[in-house]
Amino acid sequence: MWEHQSLFRVSAQLFAEGVFNLLDRNLRPEIFLLGFASAKEADEPDAVVVEPPTARYQPQDFCRVKTNAAALEADAGPQGSVYHLHPNDHDRFEKQHWYELMCRATETTLHELTRSRHENRRSFCSVPVSLQGYLVTVVLQLSADCYEGYYSLPKASSARPANLPHATVVEFLHDCARALREADTADNDQPVLDRDYNELLRSAGRRLMLRVAPAGTHGLYDACNGVAALRHEGDEGIGTMLVSRRLHPAIVPVLTLETPVPMRDHRSIRKLLELSEGHTALISDASHVFGLGQLVPESDAQYEPLVTVHFTNHYSWEMSHAGHILMRVVSNTPRLPQGRVAADNFARIVRIVFPSLDADSTDYLWDLAQKASTQPTGTILVISAGAAQEAHRLTRQCFRVVPRIMTPSVLRLVTNIDGAVLIEPNGMCHAIGAILDGLATDKGDSSRGARFNSALRYANSSKYPMLAVVVSEDGWIDLLPS
Repeated sequence: MWEHQSLFRVSAQLFAEGVFNLLDRNLRPEIFLLGFASAKEADEPDAVVVEPPTARYQPQDFCRVKTNAAALEADAGPQGSVYHLHPNDHDRFEKQHWYELMCRATETTLHELTRSRHENRRSFCSVPVSLQGYLVTVVLQLSADCYEGYYSLPKASSARPANLPHATVVEFLHDCARALREADTADNDQPVLDRDYNELLRSAGRRLMLRVAPAGTHGLYDACNGVAALRHEGDEGIGTMLVSRRLHPAIVPVLTLETPVPMRDHRSIRKLLELSEGHTALISDASHVFGLGQLVPESDAQYEPLVTVHFTNHYSWEMSHAGHILMRVVSNTPRLPQGRVAADNFARIVRIVFPSLDADSTDYLWDLAQKASTQPTGTILVISAGAAQEAHRLTRQCFRVVPRIMTPSVLRLVTNIDGAVLIEPNGMCHAIGAILDGLATDKGDSSRGARFNSALRYANSSKYPMLAVVVSEDGWIDLLPS
């Protein structure tokens, strides 16, 4: 299609990994390019180009995309009823409409392909860009199980993101399309995606907040950051705000301000936040705060789940809907809620590592893993069949203890210090504060901290069956081996 298409695809792949790994490493993004020749029929050579050529999809898989796009246009009804003052404006509208139909047809084709091949992938396409005789689109594929495992807002669409991963996909594909358009200029034929990963996530957070704001009011995301950054009489901002249209039937007014306070007045909002307590919250339409109120009980006929903003700490807040956290924002950086270790996944891995362990012992280990995952400063819980031998080997880099059954309450105490806790599959503890060792491995990840990488090296080098629950300070929770 063009000289530097391979360079662009690699750049987009690295960009996708950098962005989506910050959200959830299990999303496993994959990028490839599709090009549809503008002046060739579907059965002609090079009518469809797949980059890289070794991708598991072949050009013939997409030979009917143009036909399907034309069918979508026919189903949508006549478009000629929209006219513009200048013919060029009308041509631009028609061209953009066709590009959007091509995008929809390509996504539908990919959905059918992944379903027929039983691939655990969810596909997204950027709006095509005309580049040197081809309509070029960027295809992003994510793990379907992981992507669909996050709570979604109702009534979502391509223009109305359902959650933070969806908003991030939209922002990412917009950046890809912009870079492709720049590639068509005479002085820039090597487009590079070099936007800061966290800046893209901040834009995705703004897009998601715009989606939930009544009447599409801008500025709610930045207003929440401004409020969270302030203190009142030395205290951190902790409180709740309900986001809804005015006079919403699901809200019982408690106190109504005669003059609503603009959301841009961060200091006044921070002061009013002191009034929220328990079920009583500030009420805002994303433009102003106009009082205090309470959400009616779920049993009430007027009940409707509303978006809630919880200010949890200094520089920290989170957005939820119907009891599900959509995103957490710390120091103006949005992240997905790092859930606790999933019970079914933990039990599955325990059965693989310790096949002779009974259900009661698995449940007990699950209780310990849950307690470890609540440690805010991070920790490592190592469940090893050779815990006693390892405690002896690591004598000089751990605190050995008289063997005792580890309980959740004691675990909470011993994980307050650095280092790992070594226990046997039956729950018997042999050491705390252990500094783990191990051989370097190509599975290491320089973007993760020392705790994760040391646990990974230890897991790969251990000669005993073992499972490590790694809780990092940034909120990541990993099971090794996974």
